[in-house]
Amino acid sequence: MGKRAGFQRFAFKMSAKSGGCFTQSILIHVVMKPLRCVLFLLATPLLVGAQDMDSLRFIRSKRLSDADLAKKREGFFVTGLPDASSDPVTGFGVGLRSNFYWNGTRQNPLFGYTPYLAKLKANVAYYTSNARELALSLDMPYYKGTRWRFRVDFKAQQNPANLYFGLTETTLGPLRLPATPEGGPTFATYRAFDQARQTLRPGRAGEADEVTDALSNRFRETEFMLNLKADYALGRQGRWRLMGGYEIQHLSYRTFEGLNAPALDPATGQTLTAPNGTSLLRRDFEQGRITGLNGGWVSILQTALIYDTRDFDPDPTRGAYFEVANEFSNPVIGSQFNFNKLFVQGRFFRQLPLGPRTVLAGRVGIGNIFGANAPFFEFQDQWSPEGSINALGGRQSLRGYRANRFLARSLWFANWEVRARLAEASWGKQRFALAVAPFFDVGTVRDRWQELSFDRLRTSYGMGLRIAWNQSTILSLDYGLSREDRLLFFGIGQAF
Repeated sequence: MGKRAGFQRFAFKMSAKSGGCFTQSILIHVVMKPLRCVLFLLATPLLVGAQDMDSLRFIRSKRLSDADLAKKREGFFVTGLPDASSDPVTGFGVGLRSNFYWNGTRQNPLFGYTPYLAKLKANVAYYTSNARELALSLDMPYYKGTRWRFRVDFKAQQNPANLYFGLTETTLGPLRLPATPEGGPTFATYRAFDQARQTLRPGRAGEADEVTDALSNRFRETEFMLNLKADYALGRQGRWRLMGGYEIQHLSYRTFEGLNAPALDPATGQTLTAPNGTSLLRRDFEQGRITGLNGGWVSILQTALIYDTRDFDPDPTRGAYFEVANEFSNPVIGSQFNFNKLFVQGRFFRQLPLGPRTVLAGRVGIGNIFGANAPFFEFQDQWSPEGSINALGGRQSLRGYRANRFLARSLWFANWEVRARLAEASWGKQRFALAVAPFFDVGTVRDRWQELSFDRLRTSYGMGLRIAWNQSTILSLDYGLSREDRLLFFGIGQAF
């Protein structure tokens, strides 16, 4: 998203603007308490490693189908894709998305029951504006044959592509210009809205004489995050799991007032550049409608109860997944914020008697944020042990709408897909499978969970393309449509 000489470089330092001069007492309060939890979790795998191999009875329900087991690759292998993108704020960027897998041999008792013994995901990207990203994620299911699963995630990124349209159920209404969020013209399509944002308008107090709102729905987030999670399989069949985790992150934000951005002269239709006006996010913050724009330290305790009978986590053909997940943040655990997030979701998968591999997949999710002063950035996603879900809007929820198009304290959404495999092929040691996935999404948001209903629903639909690379890496391409927009999404992994 744009060029800015002042884009901060990736170094773990805090300026007075993004967190202040941290005194020794603040560092002890914010960092040392969480560090005890971190050290304990890091030591847990070593303690588990000393245990004897547990009975595998607890994962027998997770056995891969005979067809998938016959195709599963042994040993160590890597999958990866180059990534290139261009944006008015971030500039031109290049990167790499990669996955490193350890599957073991067929003689390993876990081979037929786990998608992998260990997986390391590594994403890196660099943009001409100095925006950067580094994300690492390690997953070890049924560690050394025990009931334990360990996950470690690290992220250091600067993302200027975040979108903000408001933080209440009024976002369910038609699109409005950032300069007139209450009143003024409305727009039925995002294309018309985007053109209107770029049109020059007279500046207001604190703005230049003439400004554009091309970047007034966007903001930049700089994040450093470490997350540690462990779950334990319960009962003889191991279908239930209890998970606990801890996350520490530092966040800082910037909006784009005064930055030169694309503009349109309403008199001549000429395209030019002009200073950007006051952003919607900044205006809501200054008017006391949101909190958290100054960023800070976020310390979170995570807990979840999970029921899982899927046969192959990355691309299931049968089974169900249900979770009740909670995030708790409070100054007691070193956080500068106070909130509690609850998310419940259920997924199901059933193979249909059509073609070589046709799977009906569905999901329903419902979430709520407790805490009167919960920061705005916590409204942007719903936390799940399998990865946060941007909601509502975007690749993981409503694929016909932009990410975070609809935000409020409470939400529910549902997705359905039919994943139909068309062909399979091998190239050297690499194995590929091609599938299509027509989909339908629906959801809504409310300011109070008691008011969630089937009224004012937003829907999207479309067609997806899936390429399974060595089974565990799923390349996804989705084209989503809604009454407001048409969007193309590319990602690694199924939407759910």
